[in-house]
Amino acid sequence: MPLRLDSRDPGFGAAFTVLVDGRREADADVSRDVSAIIARVRAEGDAAIADYTKRFDRHDLDASGWRIDPAQCHAALDALDPDLRVSLELAAERIRAYHAAQRPSDSDMVDAAGVRMGARWTAIAAAGLYVPGGRAAYPSSVLMNAIPAKVAGVDRLVMVTPTPDGHINPLVLAAAAIAGVDEVWRIGGAQAIAALAYGTDRIAPVDVIVGPGNAWVAEAKRQLFGVVGIDMVAGPSEIVVVADGANDPAWIAADLLSQAEHDPTSQSILITDDAHFADKVCEAVDTQLRNLATETTARASWADNGAIIVVGALDEVPALSDRLAPEHLELAVADPQALFDRIRHAGSVFLGRHTPEAVGDYVAGPNHVLPTGRRARFCSGLSVLDFIKRTSFIALDPASIARIGPAAVALATAEGLPAHAASVALRLEKI
Repeated sequence: MPLRLDSRDPGFGAAFTVLVDGRREADADVSRDVSAIIARVRAEGDAAIADYTKRFDRHDLDASGWRIDPAQCHAALDALDPDLRVSLELAAERIRAYHAAQRPSDSDMVDAAGVRMGARWTAIAAAGLYVPGGRAAYPSSVLMNAIPAKVAGVDRLVMVTPTPDGHINPLVLAAAAIAGVDEVWRIGGAQAIAALAYGTDRIAPVDVIVGPGNAWVAEAKRQLFGVVGIDMVAGPSEIVVVADGANDPAWIAADLLSQAEHDPTSQSILITDDAHFADKVCEAVDTQLRNLATETTARASWADNGAIIVVGALDEVPALSDRLAPEHLELAVADPQALFDRIRHAGSVFLGRHTPEAVGDYVAGPNHVLPTGRRARFCSGLSVLDFIKRTSFIALDPASIARIGPAAVALATAEGLPAHAASVALRLEKI
């Protein structure tokens, strides 16, 4: 059974803190294993990749092929059921439109001292995209990760995906074709992240790595941050659903299970001001679980990590939600905007009774790659900004350096850096 708390109980504060601080992520053994894999890939390159692929994915890269030809991706797209293709293309169109509006403008100005300064935004040259191929093989994630990179203007977009026993989901290939992925490699795991970061004889390195993966993939991204940029270190999926008693319990139950079915370590939390409604939701969850193809996963997640929090009033929600800083936050209440105005920390917020989180996973437009594990306190979802960088520029003429240069000399001298001071002062002497 999921954890059940009531904010009016004397022990609520301590119990809620335990819930907030609970960790569902990688342990020290994973970190040690990943470190060894990265070191071997850096030292041995393709030979290490081939060995790990044979061991973990049970196929020989030299026999099955290291790369998937773009023609195979387009063939997978052409072979799609027409209705499914329309759905993928609609999702891509909406994702592209939303992210196109995110690209910032360059700036260029001259201030009152006559100093010209500004910033120029440029895309990174190459990005790597990890696409899971085991429990999770999601074409929607291909679109969500690849399209912002292309909108940003990335020149080379490289997709790596494990192909267990040599097989790959054709929907993933079709999504790669729609999104404009340039290279697709049949490799996965921490070894694929290392290959993207350092490069091998076959695979040229990239500048940024994005995309979801298991604990080993997430840990590899964490360890290689600094060698390359990463989107974020992502943990198990999570959702907080805030719902009053006017909702249909079956709707809210389905929303909770939409995250629970991802993985046994996923977390679904219901916050409501109606204890009777909470009971109805629990009954609906039990009913729906019996009919889910993903019952085993969802049931384990709900039993081990699920929670129901009954509050005295919905006014308590913003403070509780901000402490959880959830990946997904649904506000299925009569006036969601009033609560949203008081929310500071959430990866993405879904407003109103007719806005299930699952719509955001596919066709709404905003990115579904979001911070987990309370990282929404300091991290945002994937965007075009993850694939571009800002370069500032400054231009002075004799008049402007004469105006601001003496202050630079004074500050450099105060900091005990005479060469800094001289590089400005020598120019001032000539003016």
